Amino acid sequence: MAPGFDELRGGLAGVRIAHHIRGRVRLKLEPQEAAFELPDRRVRAFQDILDRIPGVHAVQLNLLARSCTVRYDPDVIPMQAWGDFMAGVDSGAAEILERILHDAWREIRNAEL
Repeated sequence: MAPGFDELRGGLAGVRIAHHIRGRVRLKLEPQEAAFELPDRRVRAFQDILDRIPGVHAVQLNLLARSCTVRYDPDVIPMQAWGDFMAGVDSGAAEILERILHDAWREIRNAEL
């Protein structure tokens, strides 16, 4: 069974924003989360899913560096949304990003059924 959205969101505790400029954010997996592994055959599928998220232009995964760079449209996803969402801050910006991610998760989940 696939993890629920809340479980996935809880997994963000091991992720931090390494660098952020308007339209581009680099997320880094913390060292204590280094045991996380994504099979090579699933990496491309995972990236394709991320690339389809509304407001996201491109996603670059760097498994060796345990980082993910997201180029996004700041007119769709406010810059403030990333930090607020990752920190669990209840803001309008974070709500926009959460809604986009939840909709993408639901679409993926429905495709698996």
